[in-house]
Amino acid sequence: RANLSDDDALRVAKKMRQSGCYSVGFALESDNEINNAISKLKRKRQKQPSVEELLAGILESNTTALSRGITLIESHKISHQTKAKILIESCLEHRKPSIRIGITGVPGVGKSTYIEALGTHLTNLGFKVAVLAVDPTSSLSKGSILGDKTRMDTLVRNKNAFIRPSAAGKSLGGVARYTREAITLCEAAGYDVILIETVGVGQSETAVHSMVDFFLLLKLAGAGDELQGIKRGIIEIADAIIINKADGNNKNAAKLAMLEFKRALHLYPAKANDWVPKVIICSAIENKGIDKSWELIKDYVKHSKSKGDFIKKRQEQDIFWLIQFIENEIKDQFFNNELISKELNSQIKLINDNKRSAFAAAEYLLNLHKTGA
Repeated sequence: RANLSDDDALRVAKKMRQSGCYSVGFALESDNEINNAISKLKRKRQKQPSVEELLAGILESNTTALSRGITLIESHKISHQTKAKILIESCLEHRKPSIRIGITGVPGVGKSTYIEALGTHLTNLGFKVAVLAVDPTSSLSKGSILGDKTRMDTLVRNKNAFIRPSAAGKSLGGVARYTREAITLCEAAGYDVILIETVGVGQSETAVHSMVDFFLLLKLAGAGDELQGIKRGIIEIADAIIINKADGNNKNAAKLAMLEFKRALHLYPAKANDWVPKVIICSAIENKGIDKSWELIKDYVKHSKSKGDFIKKRQEQDIFWLIQFIENEIKDQFFNNELISKELNSQIKLINDNKRSAFAAAEYLLNLHKTGA
């Protein structure tokens, strides 16, 4: 119980009751005791803390308060959104200096294993690490597994690490819409390094690139894309490429892939800060090359700061997210408008009946929203 949050404890207690197992670290010997424990945890969880209480908990690095704060900013309830805005504004002045690292790669490349190995390495060096992992959302069921805490079972038990899985939803590049605000809360809680894992299923990675200091692309040897121009968009924004799973019979293939990527990178224009993207190999499962990847990240940060690019990049990101927020707010206001919601279905029917073009319907709805009549 001591190592579990209230939400996790509640889930475990429910599973125990369902399975008839009463010995998973809880001193509960009867079904009544489990029922009482569940009721107590429910009451505690249902009590909504104030913004002041959440802020105080976050500043004390209380992971429960931090989790509840992120849940608050992800909520779609109007009352929650109002509290969330106050909380975010309150956290801004308390943010600690951090390094934000974005990590992407196709499913199966070993992102979770790599992040766990890197996170463990950093905590061993004395850093506090926050992992904001974004899980893919089903386009059919709209559900998400949120299994990163299971995949990173060692790191999740580390007192200097915080892991928060979130559903990607419909957001660009597999980044949860409120990930940026979650970064603010994590920095206020004193986390030195923030790792953001993207879904990596082929969408644009612009969103994650626009909120991190260092963008890392994980690759596999023998995937056949060392020289493919179609990957240009992602490779162009990568600050480093790491060939993962360089172990067993795959070592030689990984070394060959590293050489191919190094040659391919010469075809790309130099970055604005004159940084030349590096390519290294590692084996996250064998914990080899993790220290080299951290040294690479430190070299980049040092180089970026020496060029005056580190702060400038964050300022540009702030402007980008200002525009993004305005666009999101306008979009929400449009589709949440009662009149628009009513007329939208009518316009869709006209389009389906070939009585109106999509452009004419859009113009009609926009004018309707503008005039409010």
